[in-house]
Amino acid sequence: MNPAPASRLPLRCWAEIDLAALERNLRLIRASLPAHIRYVAVVKADAYGHGLPQTAARLMHAGADLFAVATLSEAATVRDLGPGWPVLLLSPLLPEEDRYLADLDLAATVSTADEVARFAAVGRDSGRPVSVHLKIDTGMGRLGVWHERAAELYTAITATPHLRLAGVFTHFASPDDDAAFTAEQRRRFLAALERCPGLRLDQLFVHADNSSGLETMPGASPFNAVRVGLLQFGILPHPNSLLAQVHTEPVFSFRTRIGIVKTLPKGTTISYGRTHTLARDATVAILCGGYGDGIPRAASNRAQVLIRGRRCPVLGRVTMDQTIVDVTGVPDARCGDEAVLVGRQDGAEISITEFSRWADTIPWETLCSVTKRVPRVYRTALGV
Repeated sequence: MNPAPASRLPLRCWAEIDLAALERNLRLIRASLPAHIRYVAVVKADAYGHGLPQTAARLMHAGADLFAVATLSEAATVRDLGPGWPVLLLSPLLPEEDRYLADLDLAATVSTADEVARFAAVGRDSGRPVSVHLKIDTGMGRLGVWHERAAELYTAITATPHLRLAGVFTHFASPDDDAAFTAEQRRRFLAALERCPGLRLDQLFVHADNSSGLETMPGASPFNAVRVGLLQFGILPHPNSLLAQVHTEPVFSFRTRIGIVKTLPKGTTISYGRTHTLARDATVAILCGGYGDGIPRAASNRAQVLIRGRRCPVLGRVTMDQTIVDVTGVPDARCGDEAVLVGRQDGAEISITEFSRWADTIPWETLCSVTKRVPRVYRTALGV
């Protein structure tokens, strides 16, 4: 008798990804933006843990204008899905990766004169110009040419026929909690653009804003694109964002199941390190998920899960494969029941923001920390 493929085995701990909600979110975000603003879908880190091939394919269907990734392998995945679709590498390339800019028709981020020379050599050898986005460092201190020297690098790019300037951008350091510095970064960026001789912004992607700090300026503003990451997945990075008015839907939920239910007497100390002592008799459920799946140890004795629509606290320390929760208030809890770590159940909800607070982290890290052991289950029907 042949064993069942892993993909057909019962689910113990899984993430559900609602691709229909993702598409609805993109359309809502786009509808809230001025018509000339282009949609840059940020899908790095396996599309924030949602699954890059499935997510990018749905965003292509929904009409994203450009895909932004961090690594060459991510770029290759997107390119396999959509030949000719604009793809921007946000991170620096290693020298041995340079040739793939031409092979895969990618746009590179340029921060240094060395990169200009390297990428121009690729364009020369391939017989067609390599697309680049000039990144200007306005105070982030990471990638990008310092804003006071941006004109020099712009001139070097435009001086070679082997490069094609496709965009200019910067990255705000604290758009969600430092409006004054964000405004200063924006001022530095605009001033740097003015110092670039002959720069035709109407022919480029000009982007600085993301989900946290969008500020589409009226009138003669040169900005014509916005980088959208968390918001397209239904997570508002900051309530003061211009896009806070867009009521996106959560795309991601994180679920596991009860392995056993048992009763423990008052005074029992449970879990590794004897990290919780019961103050009363309690019924506990052992969940089929732990930090090996992405439930962080920092959530020990702090997090809650939904079982039959009721909140149940985590007891003791999260272990590699199991988590203990108090189900005394859920007398009908049974082996095999679904436990929701992030998501909705029977009218109740635990948001990823709340879950992340319990773990002393941020939604970005929570999404990226759900491990490869956890299968992604995709819902595709568009519905209403």
